[in-house]
Amino acid sequence: MPIKSPQGQVLGVFALMHSHPCTPDERDRHLLGTASHLAGIAIERKRVDEALKQAEEKYRSIFENAVGGIFQTTPDGRYLAVNPMLARIYGYDSPDDLKNSLTDIRHQLYVDPNRRNEFIRHTQTFGNVRDFESQIKRKDGQVIWISESARAIYDSQGGLIGYEGTVEDITHRKQAEKNLLHRDRLLQAVADGTYRLLMNPDLEEVIPEVLAILGQAAAVDRVYIYENHPHNPSGELALSIRFEWTQDGIAPIIQQPHWRNQPYREFEFMQWYDAFAAGQAVGGPIHTFPEVQQELFHRDHIQSILMVPIFLDGLLWGFIGFDDCRTERVWSASDESSLVAIAASFGGAIKRQRTEEQMRYQAFHDALTGLPNRSLFDQQLPSAIAYAERHQEMLAVAFLDLDRFKTINDSLGHAIGDELLKKVTQRLLTCLRKEDIIARWGGDEFTLILPHLKTPEAAARIARRISAAFRPSFQLAGHELHVTSSIGIALYPQDGRDLKTLLQNADAALYRVKEQGRDDYQFYTSTINSHVSQMLTLENSLHHALERNEFIVHYQPQIDVHTGAVVQMEALLRWQHPEFGLVPPSQFIAIAEETGLIVSIGEWVLRTACKQGKRWHGMGIPVRMAVNLSARQFQQQNLVMRVATILKQTKLAPQWLELEITETTTMRDIEFTRGVLHALDAMGVRISIDDFGTGYSSLNYLKMFPLHALKVDRSFVKDLAQNPADVAIAKTIITLGHGLGLQVVAEGIETEEQVQILRSLDCDAMQGYHFSRPLSVDDATQFLLNAASVAHTNFEV
Repeated sequence: MPIKSPQGQVLGVFALMHSHPCTPDERDRHLLGTASHLAGIAIERKRVDEALKQAEEKYRSIFENAVGGIFQTTPDGRYLAVNPMLARIYGYDSPDDLKNSLTDIRHQLYVDPNRRNEFIRHTQTFGNVRDFESQIKRKDGQVIWISESARAIYDSQGGLIGYEGTVEDITHRKQAEKNLLHRDRLLQAVADGTYRLLMNPDLEEVIPEVLAILGQAAAVDRVYIYENHPHNPSGELALSIRFEWTQDGIAPIIQQPHWRNQPYREFEFMQWYDAFAAGQAVGGPIHTFPEVQQELFHRDHIQSILMVPIFLDGLLWGFIGFDDCRTERVWSASDESSLVAIAASFGGAIKRQRTEEQMRYQAFHDALTGLPNRSLFDQQLPSAIAYAERHQEMLAVAFLDLDRFKTINDSLGHAIGDELLKKVTQRLLTCLRKEDIIARWGGDEFTLILPHLKTPEAAARIARRISAAFRPSFQLAGHELHVTSSIGIALYPQDGRDLKTLLQNADAALYRVKEQGRDDYQFYTSTINSHVSQMLTLENSLHHALERNEFIVHYQPQIDVHTGAVVQMEALLRWQHPEFGLVPPSQFIAIAEETGLIVSIGEWVLRTACKQGKRWHGMGIPVRMAVNLSARQFQQQNLVMRVATILKQTKLAPQWLELEITETTTMRDIEFTRGVLHALDAMGVRISIDDFGTGYSSLNYLKMFPLHALKVDRSFVKDLAQNPADVAIAKTIITLGHGLGLQVVAEGIETEEQVQILRSLDCDAMQGYHFSRPLSVDDATQFLLNAASVAHTNFEV
């Protein structure tokens, strides 16, 4: 009887044999059928068992030798089964090591535990997950990227019993993607930066923008450009940082002295120069650099550096670099290539700027002398006029012509003429102030702009300096040439308020000089010529006035508002000129300042006033003496010593002397002023601010300086009765002074109404014609003797 599988497949034959012939009966057939059926079942089971064993062995082989990680986990995050590859990916010695160590996948494995939550949520929602990327921590702490594909496992009742799936290490792929993204960002940054350099000719503006774009794309902490230049003062090759960009929180190094005017021979920087000159990059973590350079890098917290050269016309101009201040970064080829590319763009932009500057210079400068030409002068003069108009200043425009230059040019040739013009230019430049402008108008004509003039005499002094500079002969190619100049001067605003008018009038003045014999200067306005002539006479006389005892001191009293007593006498300089009579200070003080004579004159005034104060004390008149210090006097390095010497020589106690200085004088050099005033205060000398409110009007110095009094300027006093704004200003100054513990004195009092207003504002003292004009020493003495009382209680030191 055939043996069949449960599926009906014939597997063999089952037979019964007898020892003697017989006919099988029904019982035999039933036995044979049952046996063949059981045999079929047994054979099929054996075949299934063998197939299962083979399948299990095949699965185990695949599981153990798979090139990817394979896992089974419980729902709560414990591993049930892992293959050796997963253990290797995660950095464990064996699958058992992994299963025993990783008992909480969410927190022990994932860098971001929320990724595990997302993995579970996605798998439970969709039944599976594919290519789920996360960062995980290996056993040694290294962070890698993995990609997971998995499915949820359910029992027959639909209950979740775990997850199974595969894991792939994709760290190299992710790094490659990151590198490609980094490269693309750098390429875009280089393209953007190059475009900006092409479109914006202002390198001072555009280069910082380009550095910022490049630094952010490269994810570095600092980007900078250094320029090569001669060292100051040695002249050797040096480097200096020119431009810099830094990330937030990174300290700039552009002001660090070790990165400015730094000779290449120091700190072994010549190694850099040699590499740059060969077109090579210099870079790496700082531990790869010489120790002497590492010390520099540590000062600025640099961990890694990369630099490439910038060439200009084939010559090494400087270099551009990256700094990483957080990690010892290993620089990529993309980092270096981006720097090389942008360095080439910078080189092109710098060359273009130099070319454009050279073209602009040539367009606006005289090729022979290097001076501004007529085109530039025509731009500069309107700007100077506008400035003078805004600040209500005087300026001069002058035409200068070389006398008989054509004769020299025609007789000796143009080459000698050109050399003479160069020599003339050199001498002219020595005669001018730094703010003055000179241009070559054409041929042998020059034009000048002389701004910031206080008086016409200042322009005349410059013209005389020029004439004096031409007195020595010019030695050229064996020729001794005597050259003079004629100068015509027009003043803004007297002689014109625009370029055309001023130039026409200066030219007319020049023509008048030539008509009158050349080798001189003239102002356009005849009255100014006369006035300047008189002022020059005064200036010449001023040089001898002191030695000729032409100066005198007058004294004006200060009156206590509340008691009416004289509290102080102010010493005021006067000049008794033998020809012009009594010259007011407004006509000679400015000249004395400009010539420097004010120092010796001021010291004479101080000494004279102190002597007189001591004489009055000897007469029983204990009045304090006030003396003005000019700006030039105050800037003397030995001022404190000179004051102490004069007080000692005149035997006047320091507390009986008050020195007055202006706001403007105090603000020229704050630290110097603070030192001088503290030294005078320590000596016992009082200090007051004269003309308060007319200068810088900066209130900070009131706290910084040891002051005793403020003098309200007469400009705020004269209209007190008519102008409420002046009343408000005076009240503010008085309140401010009292709040700081200072006495407040009002100048220029001329009416009783002004007295009453200032008394109501609680002003401390007053001074002006209402009480007394400045008096000679005899009249001042009589005034003091006639005073009802001489009080100084409000001004005690």
